[in-house]
Amino acid sequence: MRIFLIVIQFVVCITLIVSVLLQPGKSAGLSGSIAGGAEQLFGKQRSKGYEALFAKITTASAILFMLLSVALVMVK
Repeated sequence: MRIFLIVIQFVVCITLIVSVLLQPGKSAGLSGSIAGGAEQLFGKQRSKGYEALFAKITTASAILFMLLSVALVMVK
């Protein structure tokens, strides 16, 4: 059981790393952090395309990673 959880956690970990690395950056440098704060909140909504897909994959794999980590501690 423990080996199975470790293998699944390894797969989830690789998925999490890849999905985070493939996401585009959201900052526009120093000018974006000073003047573009409202645009991030009310501006471009990324609800379609690969950006939304990577965001969902990242969220799901992060939740799975946390749950598997707790499960591995309990099995030990």
